[in-house]
Amino acid sequence: MRVTTADAFHASPPPLAAPAVRITVRQALDLPVLRRGLPDVVAGEAGLDGPIRWVHAGEVAYIASQLRGGELLLTTGMGIGRKAVDQRRFVATLADLGLAALVIELGSTFGELPDALVQAARHHGLTLVALTREVPFILVTEAIHTEIVNAQYAMLRRGDDVQQRLTELLLAGQGIPDVLRATAEIIGNPVFLEDGDGRLLYHAGAVTEGIDALDAWKASSRPGGRAPWRAGLASPVPMGPHGPAGRLLVLPVAGPMDEIAEVALQRAAGIVALALLRARQEEELVARERGNFLADLAEGRIAGAHAERQAVSIGFRASGELVLPFAAETAGAARDATWGLVLRDVGNELEAHGHSVLTGQNERAGQLLALVGLREAGAREAVADAFARALRTATDRRLGTDEARIAVGEPTAWRDVGPALRLAAETAASAVALPPATWHDVRTLELQRLLWHWRDDRELRDFVRRRLGPVLEHDRRRKHQLLPTLEALCAGGWRKAEAARMLHLNRQALYNRLARIEELLDVDLADPEQTLTLHLALRALPHVDPEA
Repeated sequence: MRVTTADAFHASPPPLAAPAVRITVRQALDLPVLRRGLPDVVAGEAGLDGPIRWVHAGEVAYIASQLRGGELLLTTGMGIGRKAVDQRRFVATLADLGLAALVIELGSTFGELPDALVQAARHHGLTLVALTREVPFILVTEAIHTEIVNAQYAMLRRGDDVQQRLTELLLAGQGIPDVLRATAEIIGNPVFLEDGDGRLLYHAGAVTEGIDALDAWKASSRPGGRAPWRAGLASPVPMGPHGPAGRLLVLPVAGPMDEIAEVALQRAAGIVALALLRARQEEELVARERGNFLADLAEGRIAGAHAERQAVSIGFRASGELVLPFAAETAGAARDATWGLVLRDVGNELEAHGHSVLTGQNERAGQLLALVGLREAGAREAVADAFARALRTATDRRLGTDEARIAVGEPTAWRDVGPALRLAAETAASAVALPPATWHDVRTLELQRLLWHWRDDRELRDFVRRRLGPVLEHDRRRKHQLLPTLEALCAGGWRKAEAARMLHLNRQALYNRLARIEELLDVDLADPEQTLTLHLALRALPHVDPEA
């Protein structure tokens, strides 16, 4: 069906209607039985590619009362009449009805089509065809009906294939996002899942270069406009027993849609409805949708100039010119649905204190990206503290752990928010190797983030092996470990007294260990150049495997 207000909730998924498969007037005239009649199109050439719903033959003046529209009408012309006024009235009535084409066999009534009849057909845009040789109408009717039925059957078979493919995704453990991605691939246009209030839960599918799916979805809800891509398709999706139905929507922004689009959309809507009713995945879908947007923003796939507008379209309430980027890595494992509830709780807590926020799940459960609106740059620390409290409270309630590595970026204008969000994400990932903190400032962890970014680089791994390998080998073979001593010395700014205090050692015991380290590594721990090298190796060690 065409895009309309969502239908009322049904206790079960909506029935799968038969797809509207048609053959065109042009295709019908190309059938052998009609080609034998030497058809001549004398008016309404523009309607040749219009669909034929059915075929009817008749010879009475009131034939229009027997039709519903969309038919190809076969006649010898006996019911048309000889008077020009009758002929014009006959054509006007059929054109108003929406006839697909009027096919008149010449011979028994008209040797040639009357000029008044032809001019009336041209005036009303009715496709008028003259058959210059006699053909049995019953054969024409059978041939066209056979084509319609065969096309209908073929489309139903394609629909069954689509449903089987989408069902297999769910049986294989995939979720609604995977079903929507497959649906968008089949249709060749983006697909949008909305709840009963019109909120976007998730969308899938790429569009042509220069057209963003979120922009198209937002614009489609505006009243007025005659753009062809607005002529989308929608199918209702029950969301629960006490609320209005949502809908599954497809917009033809990447290209026109063929008959399979309606079939695929209906099948997908039924499967999505069952999945929603079984698992109540709305919050998970919201988290994934917003997470996809934030990830695309961080990876530079969304231009900064469009970022704020698209953020608003998926739920962000702009409150100022600056936003504060956040990223987090949490220790608790959880299903996607539970993680979606964590993100909902964080958003609700911050919004309750007057902060505009957009939170989303990144690539996997446990990874968080977020943007929080700032009215002034000086509020950064207070907002960061509030975010950290909200996240730890939510993870403790939902996951049973409040351990998280939270990275906070700098107050940023929307045009620069993508790179700032990416820095926060990389900093949070690198901070997993650090001791817990309320939150980590991206400005103080540049080296940590850089080393994490190079974690797969062979040169970094070989560097760590060269600088620390003998100590690591010593600690594998002996009970008394030397690496903690070296780490404490580094953390204490290479001051021996500070290292002894941290390790609870007397100076002589510390000196003995340091002498052993210098011997193993062939270094002078009083040389700043060598201690700088060791410092870098120790900071890189948590991110590499020296034995790889």
